[in-house]
Amino acid sequence: MNIGEFTRFGSDAGRQDKVSLAVRLHMDVPLLVGLCTLATVSLIILYSSSGQSLDTIFRQLLRIGLAFGIMFVLAQIAPHHLKRWSVWLYLFGLVLLVAVEIIGDIGKGAQRWLELGPIRFQPSEIMKLAVPMMLAWYFSEQPLPPRFWRLIFAALLIAIPVGLIAKQPDLGTAVLVAIGGFLVLFFAGLSWKFMISLIPLGVGGSWVAWHFLHDYQRQRVLTFLNPETDPLGTGYHIIQSTIAIGSGGVYGKGWLNGTQSSLDFLPERSTDFIFAAYAEEFGFIGALILLAVYLFIVARCLYIASQGQDTFARLLAASLAVTFMVYVIINTGMVTGLLPVVGVPLPLVSYGGTSIVTLMAGFGILMSIQTHRKLLPT
Repeated sequence: MNIGEFTRFGSDAGRQDKVSLAVRLHMDVPLLVGLCTLATVSLIILYSSSGQSLDTIFRQLLRIGLAFGIMFVLAQIAPHHLKRWSVWLYLFGLVLLVAVEIIGDIGKGAQRWLELGPIRFQPSEIMKLAVPMMLAWYFSEQPLPPRFWRLIFAALLIAIPVGLIAKQPDLGTAVLVAIGGFLVLFFAGLSWKFMISLIPLGVGGSWVAWHFLHDYQRQRVLTFLNPETDPLGTGYHIIQSTIAIGSGGVYGKGWLNGTQSSLDFLPERSTDFIFAAYAEEFGFIGALILLAVYLFIVARCLYIASQGQDTFARLLAASLAVTFMVYVIINTGMVTGLLPVVGVPLPLVSYGGTSIVTLMAGFGILMSIQTHRKLLPT
């Protein structure tokens, strides 16, 4: 063996060692790189938007560390175990939602939280995973595409937790849970004719739902249609957000140079409206790069879904992937004035804990689906 062949052999062996290590740890390297990139962006923009608060960065680091730890733990669990636990997780989530109605803690005018000793959390976040898992389990046991009466039962499985969450009230989370469940129906083979037939029902249902909305929820819709009607009140968030994004121009004002956030004109600049703070400092080019990272993650997740080895894995992975994309669309649409303000954070970038943990748990499931597939004998 000459020197060139020996060198090539050594590099190939090194790559195989790295791949085998990633597989043993049940980590999908491309997906992990994308997630770490978003976590880094989060810390960079939070440092600026929080007024260079190291305390905020430290707390966010703790949350990110916890979320990555949960992702790692879930990645070790084989998909067939996740499938077995799906029904129990769904029922457990429903019990917690009922508990919220009875003994839930009230904060900011909504009863959404449960306190168990030192732990305070939102049970509705569990349903973001439990509903897709439950439906994926249900359809994996049935022939596809599903028959009409099976779709009706699946719709009930979605409607029960969505109704309980909307009653808290938490319309944003209720919408996200409903979307996650509907995507499983869609990927299970929901016919286009059936979806088109739902349009009149959806229009009529929207008219009925309008009368059950709280006053502040109605005002959000009216503000979305014409924010200038109350520029110093309900329209203030959207107006200041669009000003921040527009002032960033093509290349942005530069890191730590955002005036809308540093001068406190931009509300919720570390949470729901962090994309506006980011766009002001990094401009149109920076926003495109961030969206490209999101697109890469979604594409990788859809690839994992396409490689799933059974119906449960494919339905669940596809639902989690597209739901993540919907999160991005809702938040960016909200801060640019294209969608009503519904309180959905920018995934893995906004400051927060519960949302990050839930999202990373979903990515842990996706990594489990991908890496355990590789470990199966061929």
